[in-house]
Amino acid sequence: MMREVIVTGGSSGIGAAVAGRFRAGGDRVTIVGRDEERLRRVAGEIEAGWQACDLGDADAVERLASLLPGKIDVVVAMAGGTIDPPNEPELSPSAALAEQWAKTLRANTISTALTIEALLPRIRSGGSIITVSSIGAEYASGPYGASKAAIAAWMSGLSAQVGPSGITANAIAPGYIEDTAFFGDTMTEERRARLISSTHTKRAGRPEDVAGLAWFLAGPDARQITGQTVHVNGGAHTTR
Repeated sequence: MMREVIVTGGSSGIGAAVAGRFRAGGDRVTIVGRDEERLRRVAGEIEAGWQACDLGDADAVERLASLLPGKIDVVVAMAGGTIDPPNEPELSPSAALAEQWAKTLRANTISTALTIEALLPRIRSGGSIITVSSIGAEYASGPYGASKAAIAAWMSGLSAQVGPSGITANAIAPGYIEDTAFFGDTMTEERRARLISSTHTKRAGRPEDVAGLAWFLAGPDARQITGQTVHVNGGAHTTR
């Protein structure tokens, strides 16, 4: 049966790979992001629908919800990223820190919460909610890690809320994933080698690794997996 799937952050990187995996499986997919040009390009490549939206804007998310299908089977919230400290000399160090934390939490945690809460009444029984955390959440050494740790914690509570309706809720926590714009210009060969060396598999992750897990978590064989944070990092961080 063809499912209705919404993928935020679906115009690039991991989100685009996730959207492509669900389309390849025969689902109807709508990708959501801020960059209309990229949305059009990726949607055309995988034959998906698209909607532009600033997911950190509560009013914009409400408008987005009104434009999406009335019944949804899978929501994959992949939008987010790192926020650099503001380069504004007039700001005190404390003010700059507060701005960076606020923007990071809005880009990652708040945008995810707004999206899921707006779409929750439309998710069918048997549906799935999948969010993205990070290996950085295990260390939370800055606003990005903390914002992703909050998502992982939230999934535990959300799972209890939606479970009686037959809906699962899980977070995926990627480690180092190549072929994305996450690191921008900060990636060096030395850093890349160090990240790969920290894995057990001795290779970098790929967007398809995350996409495959998202596909599984939304499928019939994962209906008893919920409230979890599932790591995709080649063993760079292990759990017991």
